[in-house]
Amino acid sequence: MIIAGVDIGSRSIKTAILKEGRLFDYRIAECGFDPRWQSLEMLREYQPEKIVSTGYGRHLAKRFFADEIITEIKAHAIGARYFFPDCVTVIDVGGQDSKVISIDTKGNVKNFLMNDKCAAGTGRFLEIMAASLGFTMAEFGQAALQGWHEIKINSMCTVFAESEVISLKNQGVPPKDIARAVHLSVVERLVGLLHRAGYSGDVVFTGGVANNPCIVALMEDLLGSKLLIPYPPDIVGAIGAALFAGN
Repeated sequence: MIIAGVDIGSRSIKTAILKEGRLFDYRIAECGFDPRWQSLEMLREYQPEKIVSTGYGRHLAKRFFADEIITEIKAHAIGARYFFPDCVTVIDVGGQDSKVISIDTKGNVKNFLMNDKCAAGTGRFLEIMAASLGFTMAEFGQAALQGWHEIKINSMCTVFAESEVISLKNQGVPPKDIARAVHLSVVERLVGLLHRAGYSGDVVFTGGVANNPCIVALMEDLLGSKLLIPYPPDIVGAIGAALFAGN
């Protein structure tokens, strides 16, 4: 039996295909102008017998092609447990929000805390800051790893932070040092979210921002422990949705 999980996020669509209960294939693509068409194109060759959707666009998917929907919170909890069966804390950082999920010993969601008031501490915030410094997203994390000068980005409002970045650049501060400061400001916000949620145990890091090497390194430094990162971290919600479909 072929089952599909579809995570329609704010920036990208992720699909996970399960065959006889095991991950068979996955895909990641930009949402584009028509997420419904993009999702169907990503699923076309598999002809899944059941589809469950999650993410920002889950209701759109339910209206046109999905059999069921599941919240992002539950999807990421299930998906994280697929990779790390004993995990109890998940931090997911996507394009437009970040969230900490606490899971009990049976795998049920116990509690969660979200930062969804603005783009601060999310992938979109990093994209805007990278563009301000002339980096691609692939270059941004690597450049930040080479920064060392201790400077501070004081605002987490995207508009004001971008102004700070431009001002620092015009003062002659090296871009890699500004990049590190931007990353550190994001990480401090994420670690603060973890502490407010009262996290415990090893932390599973999911979402596209988990691909950023500087975010990972700085978080591990502030937490004093290694993060558990699925591969690829982007598809955890889609896997969770597919596993939910199989139950």
